[in-house]
Parts: sequence; structure tokens; C-alpha cells
Amino acid sequence: MRAGRGLLAALALVLAAPGGLAAADPAAEARAAAESLRAAGNLLSGAEEAKDRVAALTETVRAYEAGLASLRAGLRRATIRERAIARGLEARRQELGQLLGVMLGMERTPEALLLLHPSGPVGTARAGMMLGTVTPALQAEAEILRAELEEIATLRALQEAAAGALADGLAGVQTARTALSQAVAERRELPRRFAASPDALKSLLENSDTLDSFAAGLARDSGQGPAEPGYALPPLPLPVNGTLLRGYGETDAAGISRPGVVLATRPLALVTAPAPATILYRGPLLDYGNVIVLEPAPGILMVFAGLAEVYGATGEVVPAGSPVGLMGGAAPDAAAFLKAATEGGGSSQPETLYIEVREGDTPVDPAGLFELDKD
Repeated sequence: MRAGRGLLAALALVLAAPGGLAAADPAAEARAAAESLRAAGNLLSGAEEAKDRVAALTETVRAYEAGLASLRAGLRRATIRERAIARGLEARRQELGQLLGVMLGMERTPEALLLLHPSGPVGTARAGMMLGTVTPALQAEAEILRAELEEIATLRALQEAAAGALADGLAGVQTARTALSQAVAERRELPRRFAASPDALKSLLENSDTLDSFAAGLARDSGQGPAEPGYALPPLPLPVNGTLLRGYGETDAAGISRPGVVLATRPLALVTAPAPATILYRGPLLDYGNVIVLEPAPGILMVFAGLAEVYGATGEVVPAGSPVGLMGGAAPDAAAFLKAATEGGGSSQPETLYIEVREGDTPVDPAGLFELDKD
């Protein structure tokens, strides 16, 4: 009856344990995310001494954003997995309790009496054969349950441990954003190609009642000429970590259709130049909030609208990946981050960036330039 007693111990563990999981993919993902946040902290430590502080701090902010996104996803999947196992165990609690009662009775009954059968030696033999067949199957089931409980325990411990890495990560990314804003403001080495006079820009703003008229005037005044026939930019990365909310020309909730796309982003997400480009304009524009207009090639404009903060100066030529602004919103504290990651609810990407691409006077679908996927 040693096998029966081992099974009994396993079943007792099932009924007594508070819930848990063995190392599964969600746990591994969350651990990797915590490590990436620590790596981002190392980048932040070295950024102040870097030759190009703007580039180093941009890489640091991006690393923090990626680490926090991965941690959020890992914790969410870990929570879903834990709840699924807990529901399964709860659904089987009565069954397991009955089985435990049977096993307790078996354990308390002397082995000699347990194998005796009222019908005599043949019945006793059959009973022994049945017990020998059932016990391994029950043992296997108990091992599965034990693994599930260990998995739940691992995930719960992981969520507790993530709080420390998360607090450091949220503080670190804020420090990196502040340092980046300062480094951009202090930058003096960028070349300048075109700089419209303040009076010309002011006049253009005052006389433009649409983004279309403003962009057309800006392209005309830039002195770069129309786009070359047949010229096409290579596929470019998105300027911000986000997901497609509205496609080109789609109507929004207010019934307005615009010749651009809208990306949903997280608060304070970093916006970067997808390609080397000249800054033709940066600042508020009509009802678009803060806008930055880039010219990556003659006659081709990229308009990014809805930023809370814009970087750079008109006429600067910024390299690909250079920071051009930050999205709005407020950074969550650790408690709010964990609650959103584990409980869900609400939008984790409440900010929106509007992107418009123009070739001369004509808006074109940004999907032809960027890889746009709905999440």
C-alpha cells in the first residue's frame, strides 16, 4: 500500500494548497521582462557618460518601454493561467474530497483485510488486480495536480517579486525621459538645411484653416521642390510603440474622416524619427495639439500630431531614430500598473498619435510606408 499512501499524500497536498503553477511560458516571459528592466537601468547608468547622450538616452527609454510592455504582458498571461488552474481545481474539489476520503479509509484498513473479498479467493484476486490497475492512474493524476499547484505557487511568487523590478523600472524610465528632454534641449551639433523665418511660419499658421493647406504651404516654402517621379522611401519602423486604432480614411466616433492613420499608444511613449529628416515645423496646429512635420525626402512630408511635448528646432536635420517628442498622459505608479496588468479593464494605450504622409500636395496611405497591424 506504499503507492496508495503516496497518492494520499499528493491528494492531501491538492486539497490543502492555496493554489499555484510550475514554471510555464508566462512566468518565463515575466522573468525575462524583469531582467530587461534591470538591463535598461544599466544603460541609464552609462548614458550620462556617453559621447552622444541623446542617442544613449533614446536607447534607454526604448529599452524601458519594451521591458515594461513585456512585464505587463507576462503578468497578465500569468494571472490568466493561475485563474484557469484555480477554477479547474475548484470545480474538482468535491471529487477530490471524495477520493481523499476513500484513500483515508484505505490507509486505515489493515492491508490483509483490504484484500479480502466476501466471495472468496477469486473475488480477492480480482480486487487486487483492480486496485493494481487503478492506483497508477490515480498516482499519475496526483502528479499532474501537484505540478499545477507548484505552477500557481511559482506565478504568485513571481508577481510579488515583480513589484520591486517594476518600481525601479517606472522610476528609471521617468528619469531617462527627463534626462532625454534636457539632452535634446542642450544639443547643438545637428546640421540645418531649411529654416522658415518666424514671420513666414506665423503667417502660414494664421492663414491655414486645415492641415492640408498648412502642409501644402509648408512644402512650398521649404524650397526642396516636388517629390522625384517614382521615388519611394524604403519600409520604415513606426515612430512610436503602438497599435493601429483607425486606418487611412476611416471615420471616427465623431463622424470625421481624415487622410491618415491613428495609433493607440501608452502614456508618455517616446516618438522618434523613422528616417533621417528635416524638421519643417514643430508646435501647436489647429485642433491637432502639438505637431511635428518631417521631410525625409524632397516633397515628402510626415506629419505626427497629438504629442504632448515636441523636440528639436525648425530646420534641424535629425538622424533616423532621433527623438522628436513624447506622448501625453501620466505615468502609472507600481500599484496601478500591477492592477491593470493582472486585473485588466480600461485601456492600457489611452493616448493617440495621428500620422499623415504626403507626397507633394497629395496625402497617401501610411500603410504603404509603415507596417501597420491591428492588435
